[in-house]
This record gives sequence, C-alpha cells and structure tokens, in this order.
Amino acid sequence: MQIGMVGLGRMGSNMVQRLLRNGHDCVVYDAHPAAAKPLVELGATACAELQDLVAQLAAPRTIWLMVPAAVVDKVLAQLTPLMQEYDIIIDGGNSSYHDDIRRAAELAAQGIHYMDVGTSGGVAGLERGYCLMVGGEAATFAHLEPIFAALSPGAGTVPVTPDRVQTSADQGYLHCGPHGAGHFVKMVHNGIEYGMMAAYAEGLNILHKANIGKQVRESDAETTPLRYPEHFQYDLDLPEITELWRRGSVIGSWLLDLTARSLQGNAALEDYTGHVSDSGEGRWALATAVDQGVPTPVLSAALFSRFESRGNAEYANRVLSAMRKQFGGHIEKPKGSGS
Repeated sequence: MQIGMVGLGRMGSNMVQRLLRNGHDCVVYDAHPAAAKPLVELGATACAELQDLVAQLAAPRTIWLMVPAAVVDKVLAQLTPLMQEYDIIIDGGNSSYHDDIRRAAELAAQGIHYMDVGTSGGVAGLERGYCLMVGGEAATFAHLEPIFAALSPGAGTVPVTPDRVQTSADQGYLHCGPHGAGHFVKMVHNGIEYGMMAAYAEGLNILHKANIGKQVRESDAETTPLRYPEHFQYDLDLPEITELWRRGSVIGSWLLDLTARSLQGNAALEDYTGHVSDSGEGRWALATAVDQGVPTPVLSAALFSRFESRGNAEYANRVLSAMRKQFGGHIEKPKGSGS
C-alpha cells in the first residue's frame, strides 16, 4: 500500500522503516527536512511541503500523523483543505480520545475518514514491532489492515493463550471500537505503565537502602532512630537481582528487561537527575476514572510521584518545615542529610 507519514521523530522514522521493509510505498514529510534524508536512502519519497505530500499520494489517500498531541490540530488545519472525499487521516500519537471524537466528526463533514491509533513500542518498535490500538470505522480498519499488520509484531512473538480463537490481537493490532476507542485504550495502557514503573522504582529503592544499618546516623531529637541496624546489613547487587528476576519470576516484563539494561555498568544511575516527565495520558486516565467513579489509587500515586520528581512539591515541603519550626522549634536539617 501507499501511505504518507507526517512526523519523522523517534517513532515516525522507525515506523516508516518498518513499512518499507514490508514492501509498502512511503511518502514522508517533517518540519525539519533533514529528518527525511535517511529514509530517502531506504526508498521513501520525501516532500518539502504538505502540498507536495498530498500530490504524491494516489487517491484515496492515507496519511498517518506521528506528531505531538499539542500540534495535531495545527497540522490538520493545514492538511485537510488539501484532501478529498474518501481520503483517510490516522492520528498515531498520544491524543486525548475527546479530541478524536471531535476531529472525526469535523472530518466526516468533509467526507474524510479518521482513525485514532494508540501506538506502543517506543524506540524498539522498529525491530520488535508496535502494539496498535485502533479506533474508528470498521470498514476503514479493514482497508488499512495491511499497514497495521506490517507495523505490528506479528503472530508467534509470544506464546498463544490456550483455548483461544486467534484474532488480529494475536498479531499485535486490534480494532477496539468507534472513534476515540483506540486512544481510550492507549490512555489506560499508559496509566498502567506509570503504575508498573513506579512499583519497580520503589522496590529497587528499598533494595538500594538495604545497607542503611552500616551507615552512621545522627542521634538527636530531630531524627527517628533506626531501631534494628542489624536488620539492614545487605550490600545488594541490583544489576544481578534484576537479571535474576527476568528469569522465571512472576514480575518479569519488558519494563524489567529495560531496567536491567539501564543498571548494567551504572547501578547508581548517576547519569539521571530523577526528573520524570509525563505526556498526558496518565492525567487523562485519572480524570476518566474520576468521571466513572472508579478507584485508581496505584495510578494516582504513580502520577503524583512524577509531579514530585520535578520539584513540584518543593513549596509544600517548605510549608511543612515551617510549621514544624513554629509548633516545635524544630530546626530544619540540610538537604541530603538522609534523616
């Protein structure tokens, strides 16, 4: 099939490469033209303007947007006047499903089909394939299946669930429902991801502090004493432990594989500041849970932990310290004292 790709960042570029490997004809555009050069060498056709991209595609056209959620509407405002009835626009980024519902209605009024595709796989997707969560019309999904099949991991990459009639989900892509359903499923997927990442991080931090009984601690009215220092005498090898957990453990996962890789050769992780960003899906998942009245304490804690990592609790912590000084005369200890 022929497809246009708008946005050639870490994900978009790798997706084009995977499509080219599977025999698809790719016409590409990025606001930074240099991003297209490696893809041209692999057989893609690069365009300097969106008008050129549309002109290079045979009708009915299919254009996949792989751009940040914040700029999708801006790109659509430039792109849709150039398109015709029966053309298809796919948003494969991390948009809110609310926006998908609105955009689908706006584009339908022009006779343009819209699909929302939650895309998971990260920078490893080029080799591993991408998990695709698709929302939109069933007929449009069926038309685009060769593209989804090329991008997805394919059957046989994980053991088959016993007593199951296999579907496209076994290959790594699924029509989840009408407009917005794809990004709705991806939103919850990313909320779960936040919780899993936080659980690994917190557990490894406990292991990291397992030798606290060997450390000299201040003994004063401001410091809670360590009651049983003899219980915390372990110098644990975290790279080895994560490698161990990857084999046969019930907490094994690709996230654990990536964690183990990060710890190799740099167990203290000095190259990282601990500033953890969030791209929005965790917030939307939490807001959705509030609307539904569904309790999500793990997802909530994981999201708020990310806010705290960025220094957003600093003023609140100052307030706490000031209150302790006022009611008890407690003198604040310097940062990094560990007590």
